Amino acid sequence: MIQEAINSAKTGIVDEGNVGAGTGTVAFGWKGGIGTSSRVLPTSLGGYTVGVLVQSNYGGILNIDGIAVGESLNQFYLKNAINNDSADGSIMIVVATDAPLSDRNLERLGQRALTGLARTGSSMSNGSGDYVISFSVAKEVIRTPKRRNNASLISELPNNKISPLFQATIEATEEAIYNSLLMATTMTSVNTISGKKVTVKKLPINAIKKLINARNNH
Repeated sequence: MIQEAINSAKTGIVDEGNVGAGTGTVAFGWKGGIGTSSRVLPTSLGGYTVGVLVQSNYGGILNIDGIAVGESLNQFYLKNAINNDSADGSIMIVVATDAPLSDRNLERLGQRALTGLARTGSSMSNGSGDYVISFSVAKEVIRTPKRRNNASLISELPNNKISPLFQATIEATEEAIYNSLLMATTMTSVNTISGKKVTVKKLPINAIKKLINARNNH
């Protein structure tokens, strides 16, 4: 499956919403899916790119750009606490960059993706698996046989140059999650255990536009 994915990889616009692994996902009680976003640092900060791909499948209280969407639309975790509603799920986040980072700083980059996740209102509940994979495509850090024998040949970005990449990762992760929700559509499937049809509705975009306009005109 991994080899097939590599062989079928292509450039261009990434499909978002309920596609691929995002077909059966739910986020904040609405239809989740695949989302992506990126940030490019200015030349003065290295000009590096950070790209993020998410598979949103988790719960909490949706927050968009500081607006408490989940509360305003009356759909949020623990609204029906007596019925033990769940915020469980497993979001997958992939962070890619062309910045020459060490494995340690790639791990730190991945930790900042969780900050972007938190911004969206995730509860990171007990049953929620929040996973991040980070990697660099920079030629300077590729472990060639020659570099394995001589670590001094590896050129890595120093710690004091990393912070702008952290900010880029946070922003790109947050936006990728929003995109996964905004691009998803209402979907009906059959529960494999109960055999009953289950419908998960898409995010009510028009209602959210009204909330944003009300905030901006306040």
